[in-house]
Amino acid sequence: MLRSLFAGISGLRNHQTMLDVTGNNIANANTVGFKSSNTVFSDTLSQMLTAASGANAERGGTNSVQIGLGVQLAAVATNFGQGAAQTTGRGTDLMISGDGFFVLRDGAQSVYTRAGSFTFDEAGDLVAPNGLRVQGYALDANGDPTGGLIDISLDTANLNPPLPPGVELTSFSIGADGKIRGVFSDDVQRDICQIAVADFDNPMGLDKVGDTMFRESANSGAAQLGVPGEGQRGELMAGALEMSNVDLSAEFTNLILAQRGFQANARVITTSDQVLDELVNIKR
Repeated sequence: MLRSLFAGISGLRNHQTMLDVTGNNIANANTVGFKSSNTVFSDTLSQMLTAASGANAERGGTNSVQIGLGVQLAAVATNFGQGAAQTTGRGTDLMISGDGFFVLRDGAQSVYTRAGSFTFDEAGDLVAPNGLRVQGYALDANGDPTGGLIDISLDTANLNPPLPPGVELTSFSIGADGKIRGVFSDDVQRDICQIAVADFDNPMGLDKVGDTMFRESANSGAAQLGVPGEGQRGELMAGALEMSNVDLSAEFTNLILAQRGFQANARVITTSDQVLDELVNIKR
């Protein structure tokens, strides 16, 4: 059978994947915290017809003769570029300006997201739209993070130092450093807790798990936990959300490229079929 027939089939298959990825990007153009992806193609193994030879006293060297056998999908790479900020005015809507991910507790494991559309539930816990609790740190008397991750909450029972008797929380705000600062009935401001931010050596290695969330993989590296503004972690913007980083002009261009690539490979298959038809009927 003709090599071009199978090369065309591989082109159809992989350009269909490009269409799938592009379609998913366009569908999530308005999804908060969504990160677009792009396909990376590479050629497959080439068939060696003639090996290369070195030069000698009688004649010069010759190059090898190889014929490619089609295309394959090398990677579907995620673009973690910063999305635009959309001001909402809601104090619990948070955006990371820079690198990093919010940490959410999903049972015994942690998942990570750039979508900061949070709210406090009836128990006073800061939660994502799917109910997963946002993670952070308790603070010591100096306002520094202490211990492991905890559920971010407006519960003031464990403040250090404890509240004076009869003092209650009246309002709160979230700062760029992730600290939730409460205003209390004695007109004193106190830090309640601090939101955690995770960073990774290779964020492109994270696995997508839906709901614009990610989890660690074998190639992402372990989560490097810290607080906003520490190291390479970005600061928080309260009252704003990070929109999708999908570039519709680029996606529509990719859509055209995928469509034309699919059509061109289909034409290769059609032409190969015509050649095979001529071979079958050569004795006629």
